[in-house]
Amino acid sequence: MTSRPGERHADPAFATTLAHGLSVLQAFRHGESALSNRELADRTGLSKATISRLTTTLMQRGLLRYDGGLRRYRLGPAVLSLSYPLLASIKVRQLARPLMKRLADAAGGSASLGMHHGLNMVYLETCRGHDAVSFRPDIGALLPLLPSAMGRAWLAQGAGGEAEPVLETLRRQDPAAWRRYAPDWEQARRDYAEYGYCVGQGDWHSDVHAVAVPMRLRVDGQALVFNCGVPVARLRPGDPRGRIAPRLLTLAARVEKMMERGDGA
Repeated sequence: MTSRPGERHADPAFATTLAHGLSVLQAFRHGESALSNRELADRTGLSKATISRLTTTLMQRGLLRYDGGLRRYRLGPAVLSLSYPLLASIKVRQLARPLMKRLADAAGGSASLGMHHGLNMVYLETCRGHDAVSFRPDIGALLPLLPSAMGRAWLAQGAGGEAEPVLETLRRQDPAAWRRYAPDWEQARRDYAEYGYCVGQGDWHSDVHAVAVPMRLRVDGQALVFNCGVPVARLRPGDPRGRIAPRLLTLAARVEKMMERGDGA
């Protein structure tokens, strides 16, 4: 969490300038490809003078580029190069991709693989088997933990352990959202304990139902989660549990067997 301007961080080892630079990069959102100094200052809480120094440095490192016509900044190509070593090292993406594509085609939806990040899940891989514009997840996109099947599945597999501090943060930071989704979270815990999967029925995207299955094997210590989301218009009654969930469980089991054999190593 970035410290506020002028605020001394509790940890003396915390690099405040680095944190401020990262907050500039994190200020960009989907659908907003260019931001002005004023917009960056408003979103980060930093002064315009600080923003000016940071954007100059980030441009020199290729992490930002300046659009003279718009007088705004865009993310630079070096941002992509930072994520490549991580994505390339997660071999399960390559192993799972053909199976995910077959599932997406059969389900008429999207099959995805995600990992936990803060109060969100982030997509590591995604395959589309439909042309629905309303639900097109892409690599690097974030989705919140509580409203999503993928997020609930990660929380459920870590309940009683790594998920507890995250759950406590969710309760504390957004009590209204916690109250809203508490019944769905309890159902997700029961579903995971009994069936090994979690279901989302339009909680994140109102026109999409989803099923999520956490992997039993960990990847670099991380619990990854497979997800299949299908537009409601393409579903028949009972499809998420009766048709999608068994296929997703099979997919996860097959990928785990390939990992145990050392495929793709």
